[in-house]
Amino acid sequence: MQLHQLKPNHKIRKKKRIGRGGKKGTYSGKGIKGQRARAGRKFVPIIRGIIKKYPKLRGYRFNTKENYQLTLNVGFLEKKFQEGDLVSPQTLIEKRIIHKIKGKTPSIKILATGAIKKPLIIENCQLSKKAKSEIEKAGGTIK
Repeated sequence: MQLHQLKPNHKIRKKKRIGRGGKKGTYSGKGIKGQRARAGRKFVPIIRGIIKKYPKLRGYRFNTKENYQLTLNVGFLEKKFQEGDLVSPQTLIEKRIIHKIKGKTPSIKILATGAIKKPLIIENCQLSKKAKSEIEKAGGTIK
């Protein structure tokens, strides 16, 4: 036996065709009035009601302020960099630790999670107060 030889084990019931007259009563099985009783009965899309509830914002709104900021931890820098290395957005991109977002170099903030013992040179990065003190304690410099 093959797939095209398979047949259902039951009789095929014909679909009830409503609204064609005949012995279905005065409303042809559709009830009285309303959207479901009409010919064609195209239902209103549900999403339209949701869209209509939102306020209309007039005018052209162009957002140019997309500032992407990535965070790195001090413990991560300890693993990835040698003593006296420069840590900047450009060097991080070269080492493939971060990547450009929409063709732009993102701003970087260094946080104080983890420990650092190597003196590193930090450039063009934002720092938390605790991270700054830990880097300076380890003998690093911030430009």
